[in-house]
Amino acid sequence: MDKSLFERVRRNKQRTWLVFFLFYLIFLALGSILGLVWGDITFGIIIAFIVAVFYFLIMYWSAESAILAAMDAKPVTPQSHPVLYNVVDGMRIAAGIPMPKVYVIDDTALNAFATGRDPERGVIVVTSGLLAKLDRRELEGVIAHEMSHIKNYDIRVMLYSAVMVGAILLLSDILLRSFLWGGKGGSGKGGQARIVLILIGLALAILAPFIAQLIQLAVSRRREYLADADAVVLTRYPKGLAGALRKIKSDPDPLVDHANKATAHMFINVPFRQHGRFWQSLFSTHPPIDERIAIIERM
Repeated sequence: MDKSLFERVRRNKQRTWLVFFLFYLIFLALGSILGLVWGDITFGIIIAFIVAVFYFLIMYWSAESAILAAMDAKPVTPQSHPVLYNVVDGMRIAAGIPMPKVYVIDDTALNAFATGRDPERGVIVVTSGLLAKLDRRELEGVIAHEMSHIKNYDIRVMLYSAVMVGAILLLSDILLRSFLWGGKGGSGKGGQARIVLILIGLALAILAPFIAQLIQLAVSRRREYLADADAVVLTRYPKGLAGALRKIKSDPDPLVDHANKATAHMFINVPFRQHGRFWQSLFSTHPPIDERIAIIERM
């Protein structure tokens, strides 16, 4: 086992929180400028906070059940899928968390994902195609990857990032409309300051949603690296996950029928057909699969 593995895990966690710090800077900047336009910075920040809480409550209580229903996922029992159930049980013991609920999607694509707000409400979902093509050691690697997402609270982390993106989108729209309607602040002697404020605010309102979405994608990619590393810690067998990722990469039909852009970050690999390397890497929810395999094989 590569001695730098745990150091890699630590760095990934640090980078994720650094990215979240950038999220909050954008969020606070939008709220502050909105407050300045309306004549009260504190009021603008309070409005920004209310928007974020509103988004969070909706997503926190409805996301899991809505995703499972949309994916047409079917629950697994020890009798219906004994090998899968046994592998999940073994990996959850290794991870030291409660037994997650297990579901299967009837889809030929090779993929899997985890959801649930915390380890007590963990859910692991795999496709029937994945079960048909992977051997037991490869399946253990995939399940360990998803178990790591649950153990590390990655679903909650991505929920927070989705909330921040949604709040930033809404705040940007409110800010743009405030400029169109005309705010209360900046009248009288502050004419030039008002112009500067408008220019900065307009630039931030236009660019913030784009930047926020790039940050969200960066968070997702960092969590995938972390889950890969933690999966190796759980299985002590890097070849299992590496082999599974190779088969997933070579899948001739990777499209998961019920997947969409809002749920793509949850899967072990992008559940769509991909084209164009540069734009694919810039706007992808996942790091390049060849790079992931190379890192795993060095562990």
